Amino acid sequence: MAVKKMAYDTLGMVKYVHIDPDSPARRIAADLRADIASGQLPPGGKLPSVRDLAERYEVSRTTAGKALILLKTDGLVTTRHGSGAYVRESHPIRRLGPERYARHHWEQTTVRAFATEAPESEGAQQQGHQTQEVSLVPADEPVATALGVETGSPVYERARVVTREGNPTHTMTSYYRSADVEGTPLVDPSPGIAGQGGGFRVLADKGLSPHEITEDLCARMPTAEETLLLDLPPGEPVVELRRVTRTADGQVIEYARGVHAASRFVWSYTFAIPD
Repeated sequence: MAVKKMAYDTLGMVKYVHIDPDSPARRIAADLRADIASGQLPPGGKLPSVRDLAERYEVSRTTAGKALILLKTDGLVTTRHGSGAYVRESHPIRRLGPERYARHHWEQTTVRAFATEAPESEGAQQQGHQTQEVSLVPADEPVATALGVETGSPVYERARVVTREGNPTHTMTSYYRSADVEGTPLVDPSPGIAGQGGGFRVLADKGLSPHEITEDLCARMPTAEETLLLDLPPGEPVVELRRVTRTADGQVIEYARGVHAASRFVWSYTFAIPD
Protein backbone atom coordinates (compact mmCIF):
# COMPACT_ATOMS: atom_id res chain seq x y z
CA MET A 1 0.00 0.00 0.00
CA ALA A 2 1.47 3.35 -1.04
CA VAL A 3 2.24 5.82 1.69
CA LYS A 4 0.85 9.28 1.07
CA LYS A 5 2.55 12.26 2.64
CA MET A 6 1.23 15.81 2.70
CA ALA A 7 2.80 19.11 3.72
CA TYR A 8 0.82 22.13 4.81
CA ASP A 9 1.48 25.87 4.79
CA THR A 10 0.85 28.25 7.68
CA LEU A 11 -2.82 28.53 6.71
CA GLY A 12 -3.30 24.79 6.84
CA MET A 13 -3.58 24.44 3.05
CA VAL A 14 -1.91 21.54 1.25
CA LYS A 15 1.33 22.69 -0.44
CA TYR A 16 2.38 19.38 -1.92
CA VAL A 17 1.49 15.71 -1.69
CA HIS A 18 3.60 12.58 -2.21
CA ILE A 19 1.70 10.27 -4.54
CA ASP A 20 2.41 6.81 -5.86
CA PRO A 21 4.21 7.09 -9.26
CA ASP A 22 1.56 4.87 -10.89
CA SER A 23 -1.43 6.68 -9.43
CA PRO A 24 -4.22 8.16 -11.60
CA ALA A 25 -3.31 11.61 -10.23
CA ARG A 26 0.14 11.40 -11.81
CA ARG A 27 -1.37 10.24 -15.10
CA ILE A 28 -3.73 13.22 -15.13
CA ALA A 29 -0.87 15.56 -14.24
CA ALA A 30 1.26 14.10 -17.05
CA ASP A 31 -1.50 14.70 -19.61
CA LEU A 32 -1.98 18.30 -18.45
CA ARG A 33 1.78 18.84 -18.42
CA ALA A 34 1.93 17.68 -22.06
CA ASP A 35 -0.90 20.06 -22.98
CA ILE A 36 1.03 22.92 -21.37
CA ALA A 37 4.27 21.99 -23.15
CA SER A 38 2.54 21.78 -26.54
CA GLY A 39 0.77 25.10 -26.10
CA GLN A 40 -2.67 23.56 -26.11
CA LEU A 41 -2.95 25.10 -22.66
CA PRO A 42 -1.20 28.48 -23.20
CA PRO A 43 0.31 30.75 -20.54
CA GLY A 44 -2.55 32.29 -18.60
CA GLY A 45 -4.95 29.63 -19.87
CA LYS A 46 -7.44 28.10 -17.45
CA LEU A 47 -7.14 24.40 -16.66
CA PRO A 48 -10.19 22.13 -16.49
CA SER A 49 -11.88 22.22 -13.12
CA VAL A 50 -11.45 19.45 -10.57
CA ARG A 51 -14.99 18.32 -11.31
CA ASP A 52 -14.36 18.20 -15.07
CA LEU A 53 -11.12 16.27 -14.60
CA ALA A 54 -12.82 13.82 -12.26
CA GLU A 55 -15.54 13.15 -14.83
CA ARG A 56 -13.12 12.92 -17.77
CA TYR A 57 -10.80 10.42 -16.08
CA GLU A 58 -13.50 8.68 -14.04
CA VAL A 59 -11.75 9.32 -10.74
CA SER A 60 -12.69 11.00 -7.50
CA ARG A 61 -12.43 14.75 -7.11
CA THR A 62 -9.77 14.16 -4.47
CA THR A 63 -7.61 12.37 -7.04
CA ALA A 64 -8.19 15.09 -9.65
CA GLY A 65 -7.29 17.72 -7.08
CA LYS A 66 -4.02 15.95 -6.30
CA ALA A 67 -3.09 16.19 -10.00
CA LEU A 68 -3.43 19.97 -9.83
CA ILE A 69 -1.37 20.04 -6.63
CA LEU A 70 1.42 18.23 -8.46
CA LEU A 71 1.41 20.81 -11.25
CA LYS A 72 1.33 23.65 -8.75
CA THR A 73 4.27 22.14 -6.87
CA ASP A 74 6.18 21.98 -10.17
CA GLY A 75 5.53 25.69 -10.66
CA LEU A 76 3.53 25.11 -13.85
CA VAL A 77 0.19 26.43 -12.62
CA THR A 78 -1.13 28.96 -10.18
CA THR A 79 -4.47 28.93 -8.44
CA ARG A 80 -6.89 31.77 -7.87
CA HIS A 81 -9.29 31.47 -4.98
CA GLY A 82 -12.80 30.83 -6.23
CA SER A 83 -11.69 30.86 -9.87
CA GLY A 84 -9.57 27.77 -10.52
CA ALA A 85 -6.11 26.83 -11.78
CA TYR A 86 -4.27 28.66 -14.57
CA VAL A 87 -1.10 27.98 -16.53
CA ARG A 88 1.68 30.05 -15.06
CA GLU A 89 2.59 32.99 -17.29
CA SER A 90 6.21 33.14 -18.33
CA HIS A 91 8.49 36.11 -17.69
CA PRO A 92 11.32 37.37 -19.90
CA ILE A 93 14.67 36.11 -18.65
CA ARG A 94 17.15 38.83 -17.80
CA ARG A 95 20.80 38.17 -18.45
CA LEU A 96 23.04 39.68 -15.80
CA GLY A 97 26.80 39.98 -16.01
CA PRO A 98 29.63 42.34 -15.06
CA GLU A 99 28.85 44.64 -17.99
CA ARG A 100 25.82 45.94 -16.08
CA TYR A 101 28.29 47.75 -13.82
CA ALA A 102 30.28 49.24 -16.71
CA ARG A 103 31.46 52.77 -16.01
CA HIS A 104 30.02 54.20 -19.23
CA HIS A 105 26.53 53.24 -18.04
CA TRP A 106 26.51 55.16 -14.78
CA GLU A 107 28.56 58.06 -16.07
CA GLN A 108 25.68 58.84 -18.45
CA THR A 109 22.31 60.26 -17.45
CA THR A 110 20.40 56.97 -17.38
CA VAL A 111 21.14 53.49 -16.11
CA ARG A 112 20.58 50.38 -18.21
CA ALA A 113 19.61 47.81 -15.64
CA PHE A 114 19.43 44.62 -17.70
CA ALA A 115 18.92 43.05 -21.09
CA THR A 116 16.69 40.17 -22.14
CA GLU A 117 17.88 36.96 -23.75
CA ALA A 118 17.04 38.35 -27.20
CA PRO A 119 20.32 39.51 -28.81
CA GLU A 120 18.60 42.45 -30.48
CA SER A 121 17.20 43.70 -27.18
CA GLU A 122 18.14 47.22 -26.17
CA GLY A 123 17.70 46.37 -22.53
CA ALA A 124 15.50 48.36 -20.22
CA GLN A 125 16.13 51.41 -18.12
CA GLN A 126 15.74 51.04 -14.40
CA GLN A 127 14.26 54.53 -14.03
CA GLY A 128 10.61 54.41 -12.97
CA HIS A 129 10.64 50.65 -12.39
CA GLN A 130 11.50 50.40 -8.71
CA THR A 131 10.03 51.36 -5.40
CA GLN A 132 12.30 52.69 -2.73
CA GLU A 133 12.46 52.95 1.05
CA VAL A 134 15.35 54.70 2.76
CA SER A 135 15.98 54.66 6.49
CA LEU A 136 18.69 54.70 9.14
CA VAL A 137 18.97 51.23 10.69
CA PRO A 138 21.37 49.52 13.10
CA ALA A 139 23.96 47.51 11.17
CA ASP A 140 23.66 43.76 11.63
CA GLU A 141 26.82 41.66 11.75
CA PRO A 142 27.30 41.07 7.97
CA VAL A 143 26.65 44.73 7.17
CA ALA A 144 28.92 45.96 9.96
CA THR A 145 31.71 43.59 8.93
CA ALA A 146 31.51 44.63 5.28
CA LEU A 147 31.38 48.37 5.96
CA GLY A 148 33.94 48.28 8.77
CA VAL A 149 31.68 49.71 11.47
CA GLU A 150 30.57 48.48 14.88
CA THR A 151 27.57 46.14 14.97
CA GLY A 152 24.52 48.23 15.80
CA SER A 153 25.97 51.43 14.36
CA PRO A 154 23.48 53.49 12.31
CA VAL A 155 23.83 52.95 8.56
CA TYR A 156 21.63 53.96 5.68
CA GLU A 157 19.48 51.18 4.24
CA ARG A 158 18.10 51.68 0.73
CA ALA A 159 15.55 48.96 -0.06
CA ARG A 160 14.07 48.57 -3.53
CA VAL A 161 11.58 46.27 -5.23
CA VAL A 162 12.29 46.18 -8.97
CA THR A 163 9.53 45.43 -11.47
CA ARG A 164 9.21 44.94 -15.19
CA GLU A 165 5.91 45.53 -16.96
CA GLY A 166 4.27 45.64 -13.56
CA ASN A 167 5.68 42.28 -12.42
CA PRO A 168 8.15 42.14 -9.50
CA THR A 169 11.42 40.46 -10.44
CA HIS A 170 13.80 41.05 -7.55
CA THR A 171 14.61 43.08 -4.49
CA MET A 172 17.85 44.92 -3.79
CA THR A 173 18.80 46.42 -0.45
CA SER A 174 21.99 48.48 -0.17
CA TYR A 175 23.77 49.70 2.94
CA TYR A 176 26.07 52.72 3.27
CA ARG A 177 28.00 54.50 5.99
CA SER A 178 26.00 57.61 6.82
CA ALA A 179 29.01 59.90 6.39
CA ASP A 180 29.44 58.67 2.79
CA VAL A 181 25.90 59.38 1.56
CA GLU A 182 24.32 61.95 3.90
CA GLY A 183 22.63 64.68 1.86
CA THR A 184 22.99 62.83 -1.47
CA PRO A 185 20.30 61.36 -3.77
CA LEU A 186 21.07 57.94 -2.24
CA VAL A 187 19.02 58.92 0.81
CA ASP A 188 16.17 60.35 -1.27
CA PRO A 189 13.19 57.94 -1.02
CA SER A 190 11.73 58.99 -4.39
CA PRO A 191 11.01 56.01 -6.69
CA GLY A 192 13.54 55.25 -9.41
CA ILE A 193 17.31 55.37 -9.58
CA ALA A 194 19.35 57.71 -7.40
CA GLY A 195 20.00 60.95 -9.23
CA GLN A 196 20.67 60.90 -12.96
CA GLY A 197 23.29 58.19 -13.14
CA GLY A 198 22.36 55.87 -10.30
CA GLY A 199 24.07 55.05 -7.02
CA PHE A 200 27.53 54.53 -8.50
CA ARG A 201 27.46 57.97 -10.07
CA VAL A 202 26.44 59.48 -6.73
CA LEU A 203 29.34 57.76 -4.97
CA ALA A 204 31.77 58.82 -7.69
CA ASP A 205 30.66 62.45 -7.31
CA LYS A 206 31.50 62.15 -3.61
CA GLY A 207 35.03 61.06 -4.46
CA LEU A 208 34.23 57.40 -3.80
CA SER A 209 34.40 56.03 -7.31
CA PRO A 210 33.47 52.31 -7.54
CA HIS A 211 36.38 50.24 -8.81
CA GLU A 212 35.98 46.62 -7.67
CA ILE A 213 32.98 44.40 -6.93
CA THR A 214 32.72 41.05 -5.20
CA GLU A 215 29.48 39.11 -5.74
CA ASP A 216 28.40 35.94 -3.96
CA LEU A 217 25.39 34.01 -5.28
CA CYS A 218 23.47 31.24 -3.57
CA ALA A 219 20.16 29.53 -4.29
CA ARG A 220 17.61 28.89 -1.56
CA MET A 221 13.89 28.65 -1.00
CA PRO A 222 12.16 31.99 -0.37
CA THR A 223 10.68 33.15 2.88
CA ALA A 224 6.92 33.64 3.08
CA GLU A 225 7.43 37.40 2.80
CA GLU A 226 9.61 37.03 -0.31
CA THR A 227 7.08 34.70 -1.91
CA LEU A 228 4.38 37.35 -1.56
CA LEU A 229 6.64 40.26 -2.49
CA LEU A 230 7.91 38.62 -5.70
CA ASP A 231 4.63 36.85 -6.49
CA LEU A 232 6.39 33.48 -6.68
CA PRO A 233 4.61 30.25 -7.56
CA PRO A 234 4.92 27.34 -5.13
CA GLY A 235 8.20 25.51 -5.39
CA GLU A 236 10.21 28.29 -7.06
CA PRO A 237 13.57 29.06 -5.44
CA VAL A 238 15.29 32.41 -5.31
CA VAL A 239 18.89 33.40 -5.91
CA GLU A 240 20.35 35.60 -3.20
CA LEU A 241 23.10 37.96 -4.29
CA ARG A 242 25.47 39.63 -1.84
CA ARG A 243 27.61 42.41 -3.28
CA VAL A 244 30.53 44.36 -1.86
CA THR A 245 31.68 47.44 -3.78
CA ARG A 246 35.12 48.98 -3.19
CA THR A 247 37.13 51.96 -4.35
CA ALA A 248 40.52 51.55 -6.05
CA ASP A 249 42.27 51.75 -2.67
CA GLY A 250 40.06 48.99 -1.22
CA GLN A 251 37.59 51.07 0.77
CA VAL A 252 34.16 49.42 0.96
CA ILE A 253 31.52 51.95 -0.05
CA GLU A 254 28.43 49.72 -0.39
CA TYR A 255 27.15 46.38 0.84
CA ALA A 256 24.06 45.05 -0.93
CA ARG A 257 21.73 42.08 -0.70
CA GLY A 258 19.46 41.09 -3.57
CA VAL A 259 16.79 38.41 -3.84
CA HIS A 260 15.97 37.32 -7.41
CA ALA A 261 13.23 35.04 -8.69
CA ALA A 262 15.29 32.13 -10.02
CA SER A 263 13.27 31.56 -13.21
CA ARG A 264 13.61 35.18 -14.33
CA PHE A 265 17.40 35.58 -14.38
CA VAL A 266 20.58 34.03 -15.67
CA TRP A 267 24.04 35.19 -14.62
CA SER A 268 26.65 35.20 -17.38
CA TYR A 269 30.39 35.79 -16.93
CA THR A 270 33.27 35.70 -19.38
CA PHE A 271 36.77 35.89 -17.96
CA ALA A 272 40.33 34.80 -18.56
CA ILE A 273 41.31 31.60 -16.79
CA PRO A 274 43.73 32.45 -13.95
CA ASP A 275 47.21 30.90 -13.96
